[in-house]
Amino acid sequence: KESKPVYISISCNLPGIPHPTFAREPVPFSLAPFVSNECGLEAAVEATAEFLNKAVKPVLVGGPKLRVAKAQQAFMELADACGYPIAVMPSGKGLVQEHHPHFIGTYWGAVSTSCCGEIVESADAYVFVGPIFNDYSSVGYSLLIKKEKAVIVRPNRVTIGNGPSLGWVFMADFLRALAKKLKKNSTALENYRRIYVPPGIALKRDNNEPLRVNILFKHIQDLLGGDTAVIAETGDSWFNCQKLKLPENCGYEFQMQYGSIGWSVGATLGYAQAAKDKRVIACIGDGSFQVTAQDISTMIRCGQRSIIFLINNGGYTIEVEIHDGPYNVIKNWDYTGLVDAIHNGEGKCWTAKVCTEEQLVEAIATATGAHKDSLCFIEVLVHKDDTSKELLEWGSRVASANSRPPNPQ
Repeated sequence: KESKPVYISISCNLPGIPHPTFAREPVPFSLAPFVSNECGLEAAVEATAEFLNKAVKPVLVGGPKLRVAKAQQAFMELADACGYPIAVMPSGKGLVQEHHPHFIGTYWGAVSTSCCGEIVESADAYVFVGPIFNDYSSVGYSLLIKKEKAVIVRPNRVTIGNGPSLGWVFMADFLRALAKKLKKNSTALENYRRIYVPPGIALKRDNNEPLRVNILFKHIQDLLGGDTAVIAETGDSWFNCQKLKLPENCGYEFQMQYGSIGWSVGATLGYAQAAKDKRVIACIGDGSFQVTAQDISTMIRCGQRSIIFLINNGGYTIEVEIHDGPYNVIKNWDYTGLVDAIHNGEGKCWTAKVCTEEQLVEAIATATGAHKDSLCFIEVLVHKDDTSKELLEWGSRVASANSRPPNPQ
C-alpha cells in the first residue's frame, strides 16, 4: 500500500493448518487507489502555477521518490509541457529519461555534472519532485537551495515556497494537472546550452601503463545499451557511475539513503534474477565485495550472466576521503581465485584479472563475445589513490559536516 520495504513472516507451523475458507475460491485481493482531494489538488496546482509562471528561469529536478509514487511518466509529461531544463538527484538517476532533449544532468550540489549545479542553484524557482535531502545527497548540507524559491512535491503533499503546504495531493495527479497550467519557459535551458562545455576525454597514455579508473569507466560507457542495467556500489563507483550517460531503457540502481557497503552484490543477484532481458553491469569496490562476496555462488547456481567489475584499490577509498585511518586498509584477496573456487567447475563463470587498458579491452571483448552467456568477473587493479575528483570534493564537504559541533537545539 505504501510502496515501502517490508518483511512478511509466517510461522512454519501455520501453513499446514486447514481452514474453512480454503474450501472455496479465494476472494481477489485489491487495494483501493489513492485519489487526491479535489479541492486540495486544485489549490496546489493554482498556487504552484502562479509561483512558477512569474519566475524568469525555473528548473525541474527529479528525486528518488518518483519511483515510490509511480509518477515517472507524469514527470516526463510535465517536462514536455513546461520546457524547463530537467535534472535528477543522484539517487533518482535512472528514473528520468536521459535522452530527453531537456535533460541537463545530475544535480548534486558541488559535485553536480558539468554546468548542471550552476543552472539549478542560480534559478529563481525550482521544482523538486520526490526529493530526499540528507547529508550525502546534500554534500554535507552545502546545497545552495533556498526554501522560498522551491516547490517540494512529495508522494502525497505539495509545499510551495514559504507559502502553503497541501496534503492528500498525490504526485502523479498533481504533475499531470500542473502540466496543463504552466506557461512554456525555456530560458534556463537556453542558458545551459550557452554555457555547457562537455566533460574532458580521459587522456591516452603509453601502452601497458597502469590502468586508471577514468579509462575503466570510458569503456564501461561503451558497454551500455537498452538491454543492460548498471548497479553502482557505495563508494567511488557512486560518482563514476553518476557520470555515465544512460541510453534509452538502460536500467540503473544506486542506493545512497543508508550508504550500505556491500549492498550491490545482493542487488546484482536480485536484479538479474528479475530482469532476465537485461545484462547487469555491476561496479563494486574490493572493500564492499568482501562484505557479501558469497552471493556470487547463488548467481552461478541461477545461471546469471552479469558482468562484475571488481575495482581493487586496497581499501575503503570513500571512507579514506571522509575520515582516514588504519581501519580503511583491508586484507587483499585473490578475488578471481575466490570466484573460481566458488564456481568449482559447475555452471558458467569466467574470470579475468586486468592491470592495463589493453588487458581491459581484451577482457570486455571476451565477456561480450565468447562468454556472453556466463557470469563474468573482471578484477581491475588500480592505484589506491586513484579516485574521481567528485569523491575528493564530496568527501571533504561531508567530513566537514561530520566534524561540526553539536547543535545546541
